[in-house]
Amino acid sequence: MDTEILGINPGSLKSHENYVRDFQLNFKLLSDSERTVTRAYNALKEDGKSVQRTVYIIDKTGKIRYAKQGMPSDQELLETLKAIG
Repeated sequence: MDTEILGINPGSLKSHENYVRDFQLNFKLLSDSERTVTRAYNALKEDGKSVQRTVYIIDKTGKIRYAKQGMPSDQELLETLKAIG
């Protein structure tokens, strides 16, 4: 579907390398140690330190087409991707 999946959280690069290896992830994890991106996308919890799992689908123009906190189902994500083409 011509997409790229990225994960981002404040963890260290080393912790991300271990996580990708241990769980055999097929996408990149990015480190946001200063919480700049998670703050900009309103993905920080009230304590300002912890990250609330949030899924965004951003189209090729940079427009957010989908945002949901928590863990949406694969079906929901696939339907959204098909709808935005």
